[in-house]
Amino acid sequence: MVAEKNMPRLRQLYLETVAPRLMEEFGLKNRHQLPRITKIIVNCGVGRFLENQKLKPEIRDTVFDTLSTITGQKPILIKAVKSVSNFKVRAGSPSAVMVTMRSDRMWHFLDRLINLAIPRIKDFRGLKDTSFDPGGNYSLGLTEQAVWPEINMAKVTFTHGMHVNIVFEDSNPQMSKFLLAELGMPFVRPEVGAA
Repeated sequence: MVAEKNMPRLRQLYLETVAPRLMEEFGLKNRHQLPRITKIIVNCGVGRFLENQKLKPEIRDTVFDTLSTITGQKPILIKAVKSVSNFKVRAGSPSAVMVTMRSDRMWHFLDRLINLAIPRIKDFRGLKDTSFDPGGNYSLGLTEQAVWPEINMAKVTFTHGMHVNIVFEDSNPQMSKFLLAELGMPFVRPEVGAA
């Protein structure tokens, strides 16, 4: 596979190194059988910050600024579709802020996630490798936005976490884990000699 000029670093690594290893490891005959990362979704639930079914402006601005800074895209506000009395949620009230990235922006975000944000997590011992769904999609949660170097915590009014979903096409959990591990995702290593 030929790399383009100005291609994101991780995408080039995928095409030149990881794809051939995937084909060899899983016995794939055709490059069209390779699993592909199609999009990355970052979302932050804001339902718990509601006051009288309205989102406080400073909380909304902090979440919007954080997501737009780390993703390079404008986030959208998701409203609840159904009312759920147990969670004190009414239909039409704000429930989450979300960004969906594709193409080069997705690869740049994944590179920063793996190489900058995850190593800054306090007491980090590796990511769980059990967060794959049957389609091979991977989900992880970050407890605070301080792990991103572009966020100036001195200007932030409150801390919040976020969920990151990496969506695959033509994959399964084993292929997705292999692909992410080859790209540098720091999964928990199995303990040697554990009984």
